[in-house]
Amino acid sequence: MAKLSSELYLISPLDVGGNFPDRLSRALDAGPVAAFQFRVKDMDEHAAAILAEPLQRICADHEVAFIVNDSISLAKRLGADGVHLGQEDGDITDARERLGRNAQIGVTCHDSRHFAMDAGDQGADYVAFGAFFPSTTKETKHVAGLDLLEWWQSIFELPCVAIGGITPANCAPLVQAGADFLAVSNAVWNGDEAANVAAFFDAIRANPRVSSDA
Repeated sequence: MAKLSSELYLISPLDVGGNFPDRLSRALDAGPVAAFQFRVKDMDEHAAAILAEPLQRICADHEVAFIVNDSISLAKRLGADGVHLGQEDGDITDARERLGRNAQIGVTCHDSRHFAMDAGDQGADYVAFGAFFPSTTKETKHVAGLDLLEWWQSIFELPCVAIGGITPANCAPLVQAGADFLAVSNAVWNGDEAANVAAFFDAIRANPRVSSDA
């Protein structure tokens, strides 16, 4: 199968109990997903670890990277594939020391070129830009433009993630501008997750990346 211009990076809803493991399996069965981010809030680490365990196993079975949001300590406890850090969630150097050289460390950079370059200098494995569209997952405080993706791809090899209100209907410009990954949550989990994942793949295939060499 030819490599897609952009790959899917699924972010969990805040409620991952109940039948969510079955929903995750259906989503991952619907096509090649690069990563799944475990994102829960206001929960102690022990309770979070219990919820994470079946989801981590499902990701491993599908060869999907299991990334923990915010918490370096939870990522270490779980032996996760990596951690995603906000600007106030921890230090990249500390995460690398605690999680090891093979851990995938991503950093939220909002709409800031400075934050992204700084994250790269500190050894991040990817940077995340957004929000590109209004999001119902979290309050939109920063708005990123397509020019940010185009600029990043023209200079840096470090992968970039686009996030914020992305749907199959609006993702085409992000793919064409150079987003290596599309981070999505509500657009998958609000409805039939398998059909929604398939719709993303159709949209990505229909809109190949515009080469910067053209």
